[in-house]
Amino acid sequence: MADLSFFAQGQLISVLTAQPIDRFLDYKVPEGGCFIGSYVEVPLGPRKVLGVVWGAGEGGYDLKKVRAANRVLDVAPMREEMRQFLIRAGDYTLTPPSAMLRLATRAPGLGDPPSMQKIYRLGDSEPDRMTDARLRVLGVLRAYGGLSFTLKELADQADTSSSVVKGLVKLGTVLEEDTPRDQPYRKLDPEYGGVDLMGDQIAGSEALRTAVNTGAYGTTLLKGVTGSGKTEVYMEAIAACLRQGRQALVLLPEIALTAEFLVRVEKRFGASPGEWHSGVTMTERRRLWRMAGQGGVDLVIGARSALFLPFRDLGLIVVDEEHDSSYKQEEGALYNARDMAVLRANCCSAQVVLASATPSLESWSNAEAGKYKRIDLTSRYGAAVLPDMHAIDMRSETLPPSRWISDTLKKSVNTRIQKGEQSLLFINRRGYAPTTVCRACGHQIGCDLCDARMVEHRFQNRLMCHQCGESKPMPEQCPSCEAVGKLAPVGPGVERLAEEAKEAFPDARIAVLSSDLFGSARALKEQINLIAEGNADIIIGTQLVAKGHNFPHLTLVGVIDADLGLQGSDLRAAERSFQLMRQVAGRAGRSDKPGVALLQTYQPEHPVIRAILSGDEEAFWNAEAGERQVAGVPPFGRLAGIILSSPDVQQVFDFAGEMARNDGPLRAAGVQLFGPAPAPIARIRGRHRVRLLAKADKTVHIQKALSAWVGQFRLPNNLRLSIDIDPQNFF
Repeated sequence: MADLSFFAQGQLISVLTAQPIDRFLDYKVPEGGCFIGSYVEVPLGPRKVLGVVWGAGEGGYDLKKVRAANRVLDVAPMREEMRQFLIRAGDYTLTPPSAMLRLATRAPGLGDPPSMQKIYRLGDSEPDRMTDARLRVLGVLRAYGGLSFTLKELADQADTSSSVVKGLVKLGTVLEEDTPRDQPYRKLDPEYGGVDLMGDQIAGSEALRTAVNTGAYGTTLLKGVTGSGKTEVYMEAIAACLRQGRQALVLLPEIALTAEFLVRVEKRFGASPGEWHSGVTMTERRRLWRMAGQGGVDLVIGARSALFLPFRDLGLIVVDEEHDSSYKQEEGALYNARDMAVLRANCCSAQVVLASATPSLESWSNAEAGKYKRIDLTSRYGAAVLPDMHAIDMRSETLPPSRWISDTLKKSVNTRIQKGEQSLLFINRRGYAPTTVCRACGHQIGCDLCDARMVEHRFQNRLMCHQCGESKPMPEQCPSCEAVGKLAPVGPGVERLAEEAKEAFPDARIAVLSSDLFGSARALKEQINLIAEGNADIIIGTQLVAKGHNFPHLTLVGVIDADLGLQGSDLRAAERSFQLMRQVAGRAGRSDKPGVALLQTYQPEHPVIRAILSGDEEAFWNAEAGERQVAGVPPFGRLAGIILSSPDVQQVFDFAGEMARNDGPLRAAGVQLFGPAPAPIARIRGRHRVRLLAKADKTVHIQKALSAWVGQFRLPNNLRLSIDIDPQNFF
């Protein structure tokens, strides 16, 4: 019987390209034929672009005018389950298929033929003479551990010329080797390094192994208190997946967590997994992409975009810290990796583990409704116990202006220093101060491109916009009235808190952990390792410290401003504050010494603060779910954000008004439309922004209604429209 997925030379095929054309194109099959799913190089105007064979061409026109595909690429064809995933994910998020394919082909040189290449890694000898350029090259190689680089990658990373690298090769300090491109990764051994589990962990790991062994789709919420061993439990699920000969994927919310996690994986399975995130070299990304499709990698650890790798046989997806907001892609294709992980697993008959100490309300409610299984780990591993939690009522503290560490917290920190233990002072604000004000005229320094205040970063002597990334030197005079010496910081950031801590605890060793203070994930890892070894008395940190780090000497957590996330119109404000505070508090007492968490608050009677202190998480989730259900908002209703932007403020408001007046397709489907209104941040990168909000019952197919509504309008050339299904932020 003929293979219906094979197309012979000259036949007509339908090709999806990654170009913004938003339709399938017909081509003739090149010499040698191709299959459905084959990656092909096709002519598009004067260019050669990447595409995927999606099926037979439609025809119905002069075939003599149809161009042939140039060639079939030497990579594994895209599997049916992957094509199905891209289409279904695009339908859900209202993202065109071409944009979804771009997500799935983010690797360089996919069309390059197999060949040898020269790679460079660290040797054993030291150069006889050290220069700044040589020092930078060696610094890059040491920072990235055992990773290899091409000549260009190493020179670019070190900001030097290739001749410097070649000079180090002659000295034997750097090794140059010929190696085949895209070698398979070392096999992981599921029997290599298991640990002794106990209590809830044994039952939890057995339940996950059983689920994986079915070879069918399923989702499990793994809810465990901080320090309960969730990682070790889902490692057993990974081991079960590897025993079946299938591949596994672990998603992490922060690149900063990757290095520490890789060490744990290697201890458990005897080899390193594949890595996929922005800190990985282009050479390594290309290798991993190809090996995922060929089955040459067993386990991948990555950021949210790793979900779009072309796995040959994906059997397990773990979403660690599944509640984390960084899983939401906020630009381009707007998707939530947690939700897309469930969809991807459904397409390829894989299991999903959603792991968190403080799960999202969506996952919690799905478990309550029976859509997800649920495993609870209620106690910490070994001798560790959960920290005691108390509020410091700031209304009864006497703090001088521009000071944020209360006397009560200061005494507790001093007690820990005397005992040789560590304290963490937490504030969820990067930089030195969130606002810089002129005392002469009252002007607040804002971003030139956005309607956002610039944040002072005193360590770098710059002002930064945390919205668009714009930065400029800290001015000496006011940009408005030109007064000199009148600019003053308002409010605390992590850098300002560190300055205050140095004055309050002059003999203490202080370490600052904030994502913008480290040039690479490896540098951050080194600092975290030093802290874990006891080389700091006080840690000053942002939310980076709340995620997955284990500091065995840490026994006190002080939250400087527990009220920071309680205000605002975000429907998830209470949920996020609860999650963050519980996660941060969980850093204390993770070894054999008991921990304490102190929350500085001006609202100790606030329901969220009371829920945090009581530890009754189920009561909090039930109350939060009840309020959302009454309001008909997620997870008990559907929301979609419609964001319009243009350099012309009048144009964007006029067009948004026209859209609101012609909402017939929405009303017919039972969808309410609110707005238009200026976005809370009304200008980003010079573009004025207007928002509308669509709200519907959970049973409504909101995507279909939105497509029909938007299809009525023709957008002006300089106006952009994006639709965010299930928005996580409303800025």
